[in-house]
Amino acid sequence: MTTYKSGIGVDELVAIDIHTHVHSSIHAASAHNSEQSAAMAEHFKVENLPAATLPELADYYRERKIAAVTFTVDKGPAHEDPELTNNEIVELAAANNDIVIPFASIHPDRGEEGAREAERLIVEDGVRGFKFHPNGQEFFPNDRKAYGLYEVLNAHGVPAVFHTGQSGAGAGVRGGGGIRLKYSNPIHLDDVAVDFPDMPIILAHPSFPWQEEALAVAVHKPQVYIDLSGWSPKYFPPILVQYANTMLRDKVLFGSDFPLITPDRWMADLDKIGIRDEVKPGLLKDNAVRVLGL
Repeated sequence: MTTYKSGIGVDELVAIDIHTHVHSSIHAASAHNSEQSAAMAEHFKVENLPAATLPELADYYRERKIAAVTFTVDKGPAHEDPELTNNEIVELAAANNDIVIPFASIHPDRGEEGAREAERLIVEDGVRGFKFHPNGQEFFPNDRKAYGLYEVLNAHGVPAVFHTGQSGAGAGVRGGGGIRLKYSNPIHLDDVAVDFPDMPIILAHPSFPWQEEALAVAVHKPQVYIDLSGWSPKYFPPILVQYANTMLRDKVLFGSDFPLITPDRWMADLDKIGIRDEVKPGLLKDNAVRVLGL
């Protein structure tokens, strides 16, 4: 059994990327080349969508002195077992613990079994948080079927990242690739924040078209944060920049959505918008240090 223990030297880091994806297993490094993946590459204006394994991601981020939170997404019990598992994420993160921070993903449809697995992943494997994708997993975050899982996270105080807003997955594909945007309105997470006040909640991405809902929840609920992944900063709506500079300066987090957006591109574009210099240390690293308990 592999247990993750962080070996990250925070003082040596340039930043912490709170939102990266691993798309391929080292045991079956399949190319991420489906119709939906090709459409995502077009949506994010990249020539192709890299099929990055975790060791490849670690090498990339180590070179830049940026720590990376990374995860896969559990499609649920109705789908065949994935090539890339939470166990592989933990095992490879432990081997790269100077730069990688493992999050797990468990579909709420896994019920009590999923809650027990979350407990094991936290207590025995050292997982530092969980990722949920309401669009792709087809559930509203405040659906009671997810509450048993949240109870485990709340008891241990580990953060949960929730995709919010429009999804690059399915963009441009016939019928949106079956992805329904309704699940990712961040207002649904207001209920979750009330019912699980000790579970840090990270609203992933600028929440188009519900940006004001996301800002309202983050301002009102102390344990709710916003990660700024999935968009180049030059496309951030003005109200998001305004709140990042003021009321939410301690609650905004750098995230790239690698490999869809690289940290190089994201950080270069950050310098082109009106984020104040005094806000950047918290946004790029210090706020994440607190959320992750590093």
